[in-house]
Amino acid sequence: MRAAERISTLPGVTLRIEQPGDREAVRNLHLRAFGDHGKTVAELVDALRATVESEEPLSLVAEDAGQVAGHVMFTRSLLDAPRRLVEVRVLSPLAVRPDRQGRGIGSALVRRGLKVMAERSVPVVFLEGSPDYYARFGFTAGGEQGFRKPSLRIPDAAFQAIRLPAYEPWMTGTLVYAETFWRHDAVGLRDSDA
Repeated sequence: MRAAERISTLPGVTLRIEQPGDREAVRNLHLRAFGDHGKTVAELVDALRATVESEEPLSLVAEDAGQVAGHVMFTRSLLDAPRRLVEVRVLSPLAVRPDRQGRGIGSALVRRGLKVMAERSVPVVFLEGSPDYYARFGFTAGGEQGFRKPSLRIPDAAFQAIRLPAYEPWMTGTLVYAETFWRHDAVGLRDSDA
């Protein structure tokens, strides 16, 4: 992906790879977009950045009127397939500034990220999220595709995957999240009554 790419369908919005100077803006974006959960997500992003820089995953920002208005990361994880471990990516997190939501910025980030993942021959991208939102990109329930979720705390409907052109039929099995997700307790839902 080029350093910056104008999105023709969203006037004034540019998608580009996150730069070191974007870190504070990205952190503030997640704090605002995720409300009470924002601090956890912002800390997860900070921790995931080291893997993004060293393992060729992807961190994209959407810039609108000179400000970071959206952010998405595609980070390395593993699929424990019967034949061998397979490098896959996890789309997490995705955020758009509350005052810019509903304008297509999140969708543009996801579509561009999936295009880059396909170009890099990533076979599968996983996520935890709303089926109503992510179905538009081709994500479907992971369990229905032969994948097992990494935690029982992830609702079945929220565990989703999209197979990209590099996918082969033998690539089934259990998603193994990168250690960073576990360290930040960012896997599935916690029972608040427990």
